[in-house]
Amino acid sequence: MTKVTYLDHSGFAVTTPQVIIVFDYFRDPSHALEKLLDHNKELPVVFFASHRHPDHFNPVIFNLAQNHERVYVLSNDIVVQQLHKGVSVAAMSKGDVLENLPGGVRVKAFGSTDEGISFLVTLSDGTTVFHAGDLNDWHWKDTSTEREVQKAENDFKVIVNRIKSEFPEINIVMFPVDPRQGSDFARGATIFLDEIATGDFFPMHFQGEHSEACDFASYVPEGKTSCHCLATPGESISL
Repeated sequence: MTKVTYLDHSGFAVTTPQVIIVFDYFRDPSHALEKLLDHNKELPVVFFASHRHPDHFNPVIFNLAQNHERVYVLSNDIVVQQLHKGVSVAAMSKGDVLENLPGGVRVKAFGSTDEGISFLVTLSDGTTVFHAGDLNDWHWKDTSTEREVQKAENDFKVIVNRIKSEFPEINIVMFPVDPRQGSDFARGATIFLDEIATGDFFPMHFQGEHSEACDFASYVPEGKTSCHCLATPGESISL
């Protein structure tokens, strides 16, 4: 069984019988991760941070899970000044692969249309988990020029096609759906889901405005993907 827990913003914890993986911890107002760690003392923990923006990387993660085997996988734009002795940190750039992480985890880094990278994680049972970080079709059609819109979309599609070439099907996807973008707020998610067969989809980065992000009928291909609206910190679902 795989359990997905929403922490806040773009932060998620994925719990399996072998490992807990944590993506883009920003804050955890419900203390959901603390509870997961307390209830799964035997599990190792792998923390991922996609880039240095403070809503995706909080150095407090180095103080978490101290009683667990733990590894930190960070985008190489994150500069860590000082760490406690014994903390294991790996830096990744797009194209890099890390094998044999705790719990049998493997990860490949793909590009982003903003800072840093995105992560494709393969669990020990073969389940694939994609966390986009800030990979998205970032444009504001209502205010951008046609040229700016086209460039943003082209840059985004290059990365999506690269992912598709290696992973045409992904079990779990966490992807930005940000209503601040105006009328094209779900354009990136639409392209991604049209190109890559996705089992379970979780919107993120919706700045608390989850009603539009969770209106899946407006942008998710019907019948192909199960969609989950985890909008309150601490909410979880078992897949």
